[in-house]
Amino acid sequence: MKRPYDALMPLPKAELHLHIEGTLEPELAFALAARNGVALPYADTDELREAYRFEDLQSFLNLYYELMAVLRTERDFEDLADAYLARAAAQGVRHAEIFFDPQAHIARGVGMGTVVEGLWRALGRSESTHGVSTQLIMCFLRDESAESAMETLDAAKPYLDRIVGVGLDSAEVGHPPVKFREVYEAAAGLGLRRVAHAGEEGPPSYIVEALDVLGVERVDHGLRCMEDSALVERLVRERVPLTLCPLSNVRLRAVDVLADHPLPAMLDAGLVCTVNSDDPAYFGGYAGDNFDAVRLTLGLSEERLRELARNSFVASFLEHDEERRRRYLAEVEAYEFG
Repeated sequence: MKRPYDALMPLPKAELHLHIEGTLEPELAFALAARNGVALPYADTDELREAYRFEDLQSFLNLYYELMAVLRTERDFEDLADAYLARAAAQGVRHAEIFFDPQAHIARGVGMGTVVEGLWRALGRSESTHGVSTQLIMCFLRDESAESAMETLDAAKPYLDRIVGVGLDSAEVGHPPVKFREVYEAAAGLGLRRVAHAGEEGPPSYIVEALDVLGVERVDHGLRCMEDSALVERLVRERVPLTLCPLSNVRLRAVDVLADHPLPAMLDAGLVCTVNSDDPAYFGGYAGDNFDAVRLTLGLSEERLRELARNSFVASFLEHDEERRRRYLAEVEAYEFG
């Protein structure tokens, strides 16, 4: 398929909603399995790709956690991150704020240090290797206990020079944000930025809780805010960014088909929307693929696409380097669509 803009120079963008474990392509999964002596219950990469068909969030999570078994060493995490950064750079990503799930690894006997040090091997050289600046956000699994989240935060303290913030992910329904009030208060006390998944499968009230109880600065997904007009007005008034993931929403049945996605209405309402890839190996596309999809299917204008790209840098946690943010925003304004 011909890309709607110049494939050699995609629209510059930041990626703010990306789970590094969700970038595990079948080919890399098999390579790491062979390296580490892990037997996968699939004959080959084609059979594994067939398994990448999901009925809902939980069916995805089951496979997502199963495949993590191949990630064992610092080198594995380095290879995983490096492969993502290469793909992201090719699709115009200039800055990436990357989620990782330490509890899922610690439960398998893989320590916090192995994960962070391995990821940092790739992230630390990403600007020189790929032209992509990076930040790392540690997520808590909301279907685990609040005590486990606090233990995870404690385990991360030696690595906080490389972790900019905390997030909240995994199965949403039945696990409201309020469950993690204390760990988010502790994270704030450590100077960490705060985001959380809310309003994907969970109700709009979860978005309100994430804002009021957890003090989040961005809402990951936030799709269901459109069911609550007062909440939409608040999000617009307070300029709270939403990190939307259109292809993910379709794969996990949050929307039936991409043509039904509320992104155009959300932009029309004045919401600060960004477009991201979530778990691109599983959901059919990286950041640029998501931009292509919404342009082609939702008919977004070039200026709407430019707005989405601009929003991504405005919403980034780049307060420590405003000169970099200005440079990225200038790239967006100077971009000429093909």
